[in-house]
Amino acid sequence: MSAGIRRVGVVGGGQMGAGIAEVCARAGLDTVVCEVDAVAARAARDRVAASLDRAVQRGKLEASAAADTLARMVFSGSLDDLADRQLVVEAVVENPAAKTEVFAALDKIVEDPAAVLATNTSSLPIMRLGMATGRADRVVGLHFFNPVPVLPLVEVVTSLHTSPQAVTAVQEFATGTLGKTVIHSRDRAGFVVNALLIPYLLSAVRMAESGFATAADIDTGMELGCAHPMGPLRLADLIGLDTVASIAESLYDEFREPLYAPPPLLQRMVEAGLLGRKTGRGFHTYDQD
Repeated sequence: MSAGIRRVGVVGGGQMGAGIAEVCARAGLDTVVCEVDAVAARAARDRVAASLDRAVQRGKLEASAAADTLARMVFSGSLDDLADRQLVVEAVVENPAAKTEVFAALDKIVEDPAAVLATNTSSLPIMRLGMATGRADRVVGLHFFNPVPVLPLVEVVTSLHTSPQAVTAVQEFATGTLGKTVIHSRDRAGFVVNALLIPYLLSAVRMAESGFATAADIDTGMELGCAHPMGPLRLADLIGLDTVASIAESLYDEFREPLYAPPPLLQRMVEAGLLGRKTGRGFHTYDQD
């Protein structure tokens, strides 16, 4: 286990933020989760507790370890509680203005000049977030994948300003402390995984949109014909159609390639609130229980 980072903060307690906080606390770290208010903070705690309960029920975690994990976590409605953190991971909505606001605030709140400010963004430029602070050399992308407690990969993304020391700190944190596998990417929209994945998902959306094949047949074709564990439209539902659309827009803004443009059907589904698993309906329907 890395002896470096022991106090971690996570901004945002949604699906990704809760997952990141959970793996940190399960690794024995002092973990603070910050949300917009006390009500959202309680919801984040409930989200983590439910995930731990599922792990216990499936035999992946002892009940005592689940209890210890929650005991290592603090859920707060104030960013001020992150002042003493050595690493803060931002995991708020995939929106440039929201993320920039968080980084500007963290720059004033986090006291240790050697602390690393990381973002879990799927596609936004690390440089833009770093320049919202006075410590761009300590800002790095630390992109986890959903569900965080299950998937072993983390992308480490560096801007032109990110220092080697910050990269080393998060590399050791991700591999030595969390037991994740790290790949490295330069600061370009989509990084490695989403730059390859999103055009594939958008192609599946266009195929369904055209009526060429049903969502069920598209997914079954890729699962049974190509040995993919999950078809592209089920995967888009799992990621969240709003997130898929946001990543696509970031890719299109940067590269202006038509294959990155979100199809009209995807945009309409987002406007209608049909976001996939998290809302119970996307390209497929899900039991919210």
